[in-house]
Amino acid sequence: VQLQASGGGLVQTGGSLRLSCAASGRTFSNYVLGWFRQAPGKEREFVGTISWSGSSTVYVDSVKGRFTISRENEKNTVYLQMNSLKPEDTAVYYCAAGGSYSHHKDHYLYWGQGTLVTVSS
Repeated sequence: VQLQASGGGLVQTGGSLRLSCAASGRTFSNYVLGWFRQAPGKEREFVGTISWSGSSTVYVDSVKGRFTISRENEKNTVYLQMNSLKPEDTAVYYCAAGGSYSHHKDHYLYWGQGTLVTVSS
């Protein structure tokens, strides 16, 4: 699976962005899709994940109620809607595909190239 993330940019505190991740190469609906982020000088951390059908999602506590993951299997695309953004959300955001509904990055087999989100204070 090849993943291509897009939609990052510069936004003010309290603003919104929607990231997209388009997939190609294999049957999209066979994979759990996750979003991770990596801030400068920090390890890559789990943001959220969505199940194969899209019926279930899990988020890290710091983004609950602000971020929403969705997917459109017919378009081979997963989204990360980010609202009420904070400066601490600044990071490179990565989409990933795997076979396990998990928050562990090691469970994801395929990774996109990342898209930078910068939230100004």
